[in-house]
Amino acid sequence: MVLSDYLTLFLYLIGVFGIGRVFSRRAGDHKEMFAAGRRSPWWAAGLSSFMTMFSAGTFVVWGGIAYRLGFVAVMINTCYGIAALLAGYFVAGKWNQLGVATPAEYVRLRFGVTGLHFFTWTMLLKRLLGVSVSLYSLGILLVALVPLQEGAPFRDPSTGYLSFTWAVIFFGIVVVVYTMLGGLWAVLMTDVLQFIVLTVVVLLVAWLTISRMDGINAYIDAVPPDFFSPVAEGYGWLFLMGWVIIHFFMIGAEWAFVQRFLAVNSPSEARKSSYLFGAMYLVTPIFWLLPPLLYRGINPDAAPEQAYILSAQAVLPPGLLGLMFAAMFSATASMVSSQLNVFAGVLTLDFYKAMLRPKATNSNLVAVGRFFTIFLGALLVTVAVFVPHLGGAEKLIIAVNSLLVVPLFAPTLWGLFSRRIGVQDMWFVALLSFTLGAFLKFGIIGQQWFSSVESFRPFSELIRDNPKNVEVLVGVLLPLIVLTMLEWSRSKTDEGWTALEEQHKVARKTVSAETLETSNDPVPGQIVLASLGGCSVALIALNAASEDKEGIVIVFAVALLLIGLALRSRLSGRQ
Repeated sequence: MVLSDYLTLFLYLIGVFGIGRVFSRRAGDHKEMFAAGRRSPWWAAGLSSFMTMFSAGTFVVWGGIAYRLGFVAVMINTCYGIAALLAGYFVAGKWNQLGVATPAEYVRLRFGVTGLHFFTWTMLLKRLLGVSVSLYSLGILLVALVPLQEGAPFRDPSTGYLSFTWAVIFFGIVVVVYTMLGGLWAVLMTDVLQFIVLTVVVLLVAWLTISRMDGINAYIDAVPPDFFSPVAEGYGWLFLMGWVIIHFFMIGAEWAFVQRFLAVNSPSEARKSSYLFGAMYLVTPIFWLLPPLLYRGINPDAAPEQAYILSAQAVLPPGLLGLMFAAMFSATASMVSSQLNVFAGVLTLDFYKAMLRPKATNSNLVAVGRFFTIFLGALLVTVAVFVPHLGGAEKLIIAVNSLLVVPLFAPTLWGLFSRRIGVQDMWFVALLSFTLGAFLKFGIIGQQWFSSVESFRPFSELIRDNPKNVEVLVGVLLPLIVLTMLEWSRSKTDEGWTALEEQHKVARKTVSAETLETSNDPVPGQIVLASLGGCSVALIALNAASEDKEGIVIVFAVALLLIGLALRSRLSGRQ
């Protein structure tokens, strides 16, 4: 990167801190800090959920798969859209109707304090591993772009580039600070800003890459014959089906997404937010993954994990590469800040307040929430530094999601509809699936004694040759089968269901009153207009400062201005 790239990245980070500062004034109440006062517009909640799925890992992991295997990466990401539509139809409105402040409050009512402890600490471990991959990926990208002179601070002597550890620490601090200042409002609004920046830059990279290609026929000849196949190399139809189920339970029950359903003021708006999320993931993966898909035809010898940033580096004028990295940072920041806010809210309200200080004041709860945000951020940075020792990004993210998501989230979501499932069933399903999954993946695969036994050899070869399908069978189908059997074998209503019903009766009146009294906040619309205007001005300025003027950059800038004017006119008409 050159000076203009660093300047662009610096100004972007200032903007992110600015949003956190603006919304810090609203975080004086724990409901505002962790639930946005139930005043978020449905479109802001939907865009925030959409961005929560993104991270630098999207560019490193899925970008690497797109470069290596082709269209299958698009199919994998499209599964998110199907899952979000299903979650919107079946569960989004149900969550909003409960009237709980946090999803952990539901778990405590439905499964008791024991269930809350089990679910919280297990999910915290899962998310630490998953989100740390995103922060790790961001560090890898930054290190590749920032060479430093000998003697410079934060330099890695072995590579001559920025130290990976310092890169992770730096961006970890940025995300922690704005999440701590502004709470869920800051997370939602920076997600909207990040969505705009990411969309503009990725589409610009794709367009510039296409303009430099020699034609479609030359591209087809340059890529492998099965590059456009929807399935490839272990990512078959069974895996894709399992991926939809996994992410239905993730979107429907993971606290970062549930918090968005709770942040809007009615069940219908919760459903609309999830429908927006799903519809966008049905149509946008092809655009997000175009750069590495196209770059395979231009440079077939690149390192897959670097294909995305290399494709951007090859076509973007000076200054805009910094904006591209800002977009990658945006995606990672969205995921990390969402998880920090959710878990800080859980530890503050459902552990500190509920178990230690029931009479804690609002100011005390906000201060404790900010402490937990810092603590969890430091823990996350530490785990991110050790990701290379845990098997690498792609292997870790696939294994964690395949083996842990459904066993952890299915009982929780099942309990939202079933009166028979209780905390003992949560423990049984999760521990059975975790134990069997760990045994198959780490206990016998590759063990010589197991494969040497003649009667075990076919089973051993099946596991070894189909690891992703085995993960789907154990991590997805097994817990669903066990839950179905438990449902059929139970006849008595669980105590947790009775407690939830009592809460629901009280919440119906409260939620109805809040829905009538609470209107959507106008500030999110103003943030969108400011973001569109800022991006347009930045594109024009960077293009003017570049020696290689790109007409398409001006076209994008003008398009953003027109979109902003149209939105402003519509917002003004509503007032």
